[in-house]
Amino acid sequence: MPERFLPPHGGYKKLLAYQRAQVVFDATEHFCERFIDPRSRTYDQMVQSARSGKQNIAEGSQISGTSKETEVKLTNFARSSLQELLEDYQDFLRVRGIPEWPKDHPYAKRLGELCRTPGANYETFRKGIEHPDPAICANVIAGLIKVAHRLLGGLLRRQEQDFIEEGGLRERMTRARLAHRHAEREREREAGRKGTQGTKGT
Repeated sequence: MPERFLPPHGGYKKLLAYQRAQVVFDATEHFCERFIDPRSRTYDQMVQSARSGKQNIAEGSQISGTSKETEVKLTNFARSSLQELLEDYQDFLRVRGIPEWPKDHPYAKRLGELCRTPGANYETFRKGIEHPDPAICANVIAGLIKVAHRLLGGLLRRQEQDFIEEGGLRERMTRARLAHRHAEREREREAGRKGTQGTKGT
């Protein structure tokens, strides 16, 4: 069979990076409704950054069939958006004199355990996200952002490697066309051989 120049694409909902980014978006909307002035620019920026983190992963996955370059760019945009969102949460903590949890904090370790739970979703983290203490909420969501950011880093490396190995759409189209021509020539040769053999038998 000739090589397909449109590889499988989409399936972003199965990506851990997307799943964590989706939780971050839902959590940020809930957080901002409770603790950020809805009339402030910060409110809009945080929600938009959270949405951008999620949506760019989805769009990159969908477009990967026709443009690996755009897929990489969108994944990087998602990562940048989440980094910006993380800084907003860190600012929230800093200006209120609330410490950010270090890696060895018991709650941070527990969050790490929950992140490794198969099929983890918003419900998995609801207790921390919707905790009445904003210090806990902000730290939990910041921790989730760091996980999503790290996962996106790994996803970017895989996408870059895929581009190196498979090339872009034009390269794949060229390979598919050449493979098709080669298959056509082989069929013609085979038909010629069979015709010659039939002539000899008469």
